Amino acid sequence: MAVGTQDGNTHVSFETAAQHASLRVPVLEPEQRAGHVRTHLTGRHYECASHLVVCLHGQFLGVLTIETLLAAPEHATMEFLMDRESPVVAPGVDQEIAAWKAVHSGESALAVVDAQRRFVGLIPPHRLVEVLLSEHEEDLSRVGGFIKSTASVRKISLEPAQRRFVHRLPWLLIGLIGAMGAADLVGWFETQLEMKVVLAFFIPGIVYMADAVGTQTETIIVRGLSIGVPMRRMVGRELLAGLAIGVAIGAVAAPMVWWRWNDADLALAVGLSLFAACSTATVVAMALPWMFDLFDIDPAFGSGPLATVVQDLLSILIYFLVATIVIR
Repeated sequence: MAVGTQDGNTHVSFETAAQHASLRVPVLEPEQRAGHVRTHLTGRHYECASHLVVCLHGQFLGVLTIETLLAAPEHATMEFLMDRESPVVAPGVDQEIAAWKAVHSGESALAVVDAQRRFVGLIPPHRLVEVLLSEHEEDLSRVGGFIKSTASVRKISLEPAQRRFVHRLPWLLIGLIGAMGAADLVGWFETQLEMKVVLAFFIPGIVYMADAVGTQTETIIVRGLSIGVPMRRMVGRELLAGLAIGVAIGAVAAPMVWWRWNDADLALAVGLSLFAACSTATVVAMALPWMFDLFDIDPAFGSGPLATVVQDLLSILIYFLVATIVIR
């Protein structure tokens, strides 16, 4: 009888079936007999002995329960006793899907098997229960929009007005300083505005569109972080979405400006500025909540005002730099 070893930590902090699987279970060969196995199991320590795995040269064949083994005749072989149809999952399957499969198959443990039918490990009953509880809590948190735990969101939601004031005002004051900076920034390009006053008409629109795109991204990121979704799983998709949105908005705006003001250079400047501003808004709106989360600061308080002022300054700077290059 071959028995493997693996760390028996049962804390649910994984996401795939393989990371929950344990090799500290009885692993038997098909020709072994029930009487010999019962004797051999005595005095050995396993993480889980409720299910016994049958393998041949590392290839998974089936599973039998300890109840089946205890009730079996002395000379019955594991090949005869095992369940060849016992459900299995691949190593990379999400933990929630693995737990769901075990429940719907009426199994309290689940074998993890790779594409070549090699035995990777067994997800024991206590780990399946922990996964189910963890996923249940996460689903409840998602429905409620909680920030990582019911305790923290309750504390934030019920704190008195004085604490709300203290938490929120500093970030808004930073926004006020940023607004003063935006006024100075526009003043730096006074010459361009004097040469082409129509440039001033589009400042509010470009700032607004960038803020709107950033707000959408920020909402998605804060919501994802609040339910424990890793940043690495959101970055790629959101960056592609931000680029696509920037292209679409710029492509729609440019011909509209050209048609309304009959100025090709102005239309090009506005279109390129919208593309660049909306794309950078996505980056800013992702980076700030992530940084706040890293330092264990609630993103709901600071990331919104700070992202707004940073993006407003970037949008104005991008717009005037593009206009300076494009418009002659």
